[in-house]
Amino acid sequence: MSILIGTDTKLVVQGLTGREGSFHGKRNRDYGTDLVAGVTPGKSGEDVDGVPIFDTVAEAVAETGANTSMVFVPPRFGADAILESADAGIEVIIAITENIPAMDMARTVNYIRTRGNGTSLIGPNCPGVISPGKANVGIIPGEICEPGPVGLVSRSGTLTYQIVHELTQRGIGQSTCVGIGGDPIPGSNFIDILEKFEADPDTDMVALVGEIGGDAEERAAEFVKEKMTKPVVAYIAGVTAPPGKRMGHAGAIISGSKGTAEAKMEALGAAGIRVGRNPTEVAEIVQELRG
Repeated sequence: MSILIGTDTKLVVQGLTGREGSFHGKRNRDYGTDLVAGVTPGKSGEDVDGVPIFDTVAEAVAETGANTSMVFVPPRFGADAILESADAGIEVIIAITENIPAMDMARTVNYIRTRGNGTSLIGPNCPGVISPGKANVGIIPGEICEPGPVGLVSRSGTLTYQIVHELTQRGIGQSTCVGIGGDPIPGSNFIDILEKFEADPDTDMVALVGEIGGDAEERAAEFVKEKMTKPVVAYIAGVTAPPGKRMGHAGAIISGSKGTAEAKMEALGAAGIRVGRNPTEVAEIVQELRG
């Protein structure tokens, strides 16, 4: 098995006719993902390399059975694109778009969570999700991934790639790799994904990649301590980051004594989670624990 996406994924790309949407949508299709439709208002009846374009997500779902969407639209339209997919019955929404206004995401995430119908939103400002050997939705390079039993959840796109590569180099494959993004208001947090990995019979260990800012890692540590039976290995980026300076992501900022890498590593360690000092050490710990 895998989480979020797999062999039953039917993908619609919102913004498939754009440069980035077309490039990555076709890469996902080349990987083996079932790309069934694109959506660009006003371009219904056109196609991109044989993939039909629809005016709305609802039309795409009705005609193709799409159950997963990838959002590649300009930031000012990002929240509405996510809401359109949710209202069309899409089960998994993966928003790659960055710079969506925080207030837009606040109302969007609240709407999706309070509906309670099981819709999963990943992102925005994320690299996407890959279940190696099954499906790839986003911009994670499939070439560095291998099928296997280790799940990965990360706030950082680049560190996702590096740790996945480190694991693959050691012959350790991945069940699903999830980039949740580093924005202050993500569609899914660490706990949402950890719950799914805990329930996945084909995931026997999880690597968690956090970074400075917020308290998501501390809350994840409590969840692991109280709810998880599978081992978790972690890495926190930003050990040398100065307070008050944003590092990369909008959510990666230390405020006073809160959100520091040291505080996060301490909380993770107290929960019994081994923390690597760098991506290579994370892979080494995973290899050690797997025997």
